[in-house]
Amino acid sequence: MPSTDPGAGPNDDTADLRLGDELAELLHHGGFPGAIGGHDQGAGRDGYRAAADDLPGHGEPEDGRLCGTAPRGRPDLLDSVADWRSAATPMGPFRLVPVRLDRDLRLVARWMNDPAVAAFWDLDGPESATETHLRAQLDGDGRSVPCLGVLAGVPMSYWEVYRADLDPLARHYPARPHDTGLHLVIGRVTDRGRGIGSMLLRAVADLVMDHRPSCGRVVAEPDLRNVPSVAAFLTAGFRLSAELDLPDRRAALMVRDRALRELL
Repeated sequence: MPSTDPGAGPNDDTADLRLGDELAELLHHGGFPGAIGGHDQGAGRDGYRAAADDLPGHGEPEDGRLCGTAPRGRPDLLDSVADWRSAATPMGPFRLVPVRLDRDLRLVARWMNDPAVAAFWDLDGPESATETHLRAQLDGDGRSVPCLGVLAGVPMSYWEVYRADLDPLARHYPARPHDTGLHLVIGRVTDRGRGIGSMLLRAVADLVMDHRPSCGRVVAEPDLRNVPSVAAFLTAGFRLSAELDLPDRRAALMVRDRALRELL
């Protein structure tokens, strides 16, 4: 799964690394079966009206705050993800809607039980496994916000927006203040192999930079074996900065720089 543990890491931010033959071939032909993949099941358009451009937020839980915002008395470490605007895409408006367990657990758990997803997230099995993973973020200090990706009113992906500089990942690369990380699952089978993942990665990276002015880089650390995922990040304007030896896997450090935003 994407989370990391403490350990040693590289000492500098390397230049772009040489692409392997398989990855170069995938990019050449534009093939991308989804950042990770998953089932086409769960709530439909009507359950996520709040993701439309004309509606704010998506309701309040029992503690009186919007899901995805910082709990009372705690700092807002990610600049109110719940309040971020939607992004215009060729396939309609896309918005990050912070997860609410009572509404979204079953859907996210179904996606996590797809073998293609389970191979990299290790959250397959009973819903309780996914619930534990989500609760750790929802009950935490706000450094990671789990979200549904809602495209044209339909939930079709799962995202984690997190402070990479405050994550154990920071022990494995030369992190900078306010580095913001992304994890992604493409949940609907019909959204794989069409370039949608790359389109959304670019859109979400832009949302991060638009709403987090102190963030100079958006980063990610997909499993190096997940060639389609690495290809998607490259197509979305990220560069392959380094290969990281994490405790549970070897990962590709993908970086999208604010300074290169208009060039890549």
